[in-house]
Formats: sequence, structure tokens, C-alpha cells
Amino acid sequence: MEGVGVKMGKSGFDVSGLKKFQKELEKLKDKAEPFAEECTKNLGARVLRRVIKRTPVGIYDGSAYTCESGAVHKGSKQQGKVGGTLRRGWTTAPIARTHKNGNIKVVIYNPVEYASYVEYGHRKRGGKGFVQGHFMLEKSRQEVDKIKDKVIEDKLNKFLGGALK
Repeated sequence: MEGVGVKMGKSGFDVSGLKKFQKELEKLKDKAEPFAEECTKNLGARVLRRVIKRTPVGIYDGSAYTCESGAVHKGSKQQGKVGGTLRRGWTTAPIARTHKNGNIKVVIYNPVEYASYVEYGHRKRGGKGFVQGHFMLEKSRQEVDKIKDKVIEDKLNKFLGGALK
């Protein structure tokens, strides 16, 4: 960081660089909250993008298809029905602070009534077996969890670089 330093002279220390640095840091205090919210929104958008891409789309021409998990599913024949309702259903709630500790969180959800059955799996009608879940949201969240530190570090370096010039 340029301009941050201590010069030693005959009569003592010149800490003007440190005082300037302190003032710059105090300016950042007001920008910390919006920065944290921006990072949260960014990570939420990354999860949302991945979960939408990973969500299976119903096939209604009667043909079979293989989903991402490798399971083969038989499409149904329902006249006039088009797939994609579940995929289009994904959305985020506005970011919010938790009451207990003030953390910022983003909630990603799907209001389509059968979303949880596709996500976690379900029993077949009549108790004749179990359909495995796809875990689209959980897998997407785990993927972003692996890269979140790098994403935040890059954003923080950009934020600090622009603010401390």
C-alpha cells in the first residue's frame, strides 16, 4: 500500500502515513455493510444460477431420459403439457439479517408444490419403492461453498484496492 509508512528523523518518528491510512480505514467503515450485502447477493446469485441449470425438466412425449444423477426416467404422455415449471420456479428472497447475531443471509427457494419431492426424493404411490432425490439445491450450495472464500477474497481485494488509493 502506497503512502503508508513511518519515517524516522532526528527528532523521532513521522507517522503521517499511518494517520492517513487510519483516516482511509475510517472511511471504509460506512462502506463495510453494503460490501457484505453485495457479497451475499453475489454468492446467492451463483447458487441460483447453478440450481436452475441443475433442475430437471419434465418430458411429456413419452420418451425416456437420463438425469444428472444418472437415473433413467420414463417421460409421461400428457397432451399439451410443457416441462420447465420447476426450473422456472427458483427465486431468492430479499437479503435479510438474522436477529440473533446480525449475520446477512439470502434464502433461495422454489414455491412449486412438488419441489421438495424432486429435491429430496419420495415414496412411490402405493408404497412400491422410492424415487431418489436430485438434491439440485444442496449440490449447488456445496459447489458455491467450495469457492466462496476465493470469490470474497477477490471482491475484498478489489474493494480495498479502490478504497485505499
